[in-house]
Amino acid sequence: MDNKLVKYFSRITPLSDQESRALEDSMVIKKFKKGTFLLKEGQISVDSYFILEGCIRQYAIIDGEEKTTDFFTEEQWVISLNSFTRKNPATYFWVCNEDTTLVVGNEQKAQELFKQFQRFETISREVMEVVFAEQQNKMTSFMTDTPEQRYLNLLKSRPDLFQRIPQYQIASVKLNLN
Repeated sequence: MDNKLVKYFSRITPLSDQESRALEDSMVIKKFKKGTFLLKEGQISVDSYFILEGCIRQYAIIDGEEKTTDFFTEEQWVISLNSFTRKNPATYFWVCNEDTTLVVGNEQKAQELFKQFQRFETISREVMEVVFAEQQNKMTSFMTDTPEQRYLNLLKSRPDLFQRIPQYQIASVKLNLN
């Protein structure tokens, strides 16, 4: 499997061969079967994930009904900012919608990499800025677009999801999934 994570970071900023090797050496790659929960409501997230292959669904239980809030697929980060950084219990679930291969990271691994290459702190901040901007765009769309507009945008921006995700899960989507 080619190294999608190194390629992802290299799109943000060119990496030296030494930095690329250190990133590869620090990676913990895990495979999860469809239906595996990575996070449940009430748990505190201690890991962040980068998807190499597969799909993760984020959902909440509202009035006894599952409401999908996001889908994450290849080359996307799955990070619970509120739980991971502030240690607040999650208010949603992450479940593998397909067999999924992930790079699993945590604060200890990040700190080890930062000590070796200080530049990775800046790169990590830039990644978090991208993740935060994506979340802001989704929230803005949720607040301003009609459900029909959100659906049409999803169809246009992520047509692959309609082949990968059961219709009932797409129908329960609460946010715009760019």
